[in-house]
Amino acid sequence: MGSMENEKSLQEEFSPESICFGCGPANEKGLHIRSFVEGDEYVAEFHAEPHHQAFPGMLNGGIIGALLDCHSNWAAAHHLMKRRGEDKTPCTVTAEFHVKLLRPTPVDGPITLKARVVESSEDRATVDAELIAGGKVCDTCRGVFVAVKEGHPAYHRW
Repeated sequence: MGSMENEKSLQEEFSPESICFGCGPANEKGLHIRSFVEGDEYVAEFHAEPHHQAFPGMLNGGIIGALLDCHSNWAAAHHLMKRRGEDKTPCTVTAEFHVKLLRPTPVDGPITLKARVVESSEDRATVDAELIAGGKVCDTCRGVFVAVKEGHPAYHRW
């Protein structure tokens, strides 16, 4: 994934002014998740910092949730854009997501996020995602993400 460093992520391309804690490029204290399309999968690489730990050497569960939520949301938004034949991602929000913490997640190396849309309709997508660290799937997530309409507080947030 080293070649992605110089490419624009989905977030940087479609929502450069976003202040989202997980994925907003404009949030200086955020996690800065950078999602990319690889075939029919969406991938990201994250490097934890010491303040992301729950206890020495292990990633905090809330950070794990944020990583999986935001990365999955971008997979849904990009998928819905392509499905609709549009050139801008619709503004999507999380309707629900279920995280399974399978094992402690080490922070001493790259953390890889992978997401895949498994079902979709005109305005929503179901996404399965996993977080891989230390060569193992440590956490998984299934979420439903909905494109919001005018009048919703998140409409036009990017």
